[in-house]
Amino acid sequence: MSEPEATPSTTDQPRKGPLSFLSGALTSALLGWLSLGVSQRVVGYYIDHPPSYGSAMAQSIATAVKTLVVGMCFLATFSFGFIGLGLFLVFLRSLRPAGSEQTP
Repeated sequence: MSEPEATPSTTDQPRKGPLSFLSGALTSALLGWLSLGVSQRVVGYYIDHPPSYGSAMAQSIATAVKTLVVGMCFLATFSFGFIGLGLFLVFLRSLRPAGSEQTP
């Protein structure tokens, strides 16, 4: 008989510590701040350069592209900010001792 292969269990992996959560939160907050700057610049560009096309179809396409670009910029800003906030809350929770969690 052959011996079963050893499967890696989740207990073999080291747990993430508070420093890992804090560095992730700071990185995400920095990326969110940079995304906010990009978003503001994109909006400023579209304010300074409004599309003006003779064709109604071209005007419609330009407006749709503008909406998509601005929306994606602010979606990135929101996503990074929300992830940063969540990681910061996990960081605060990881500072509490393990035995202090209460069950209702």
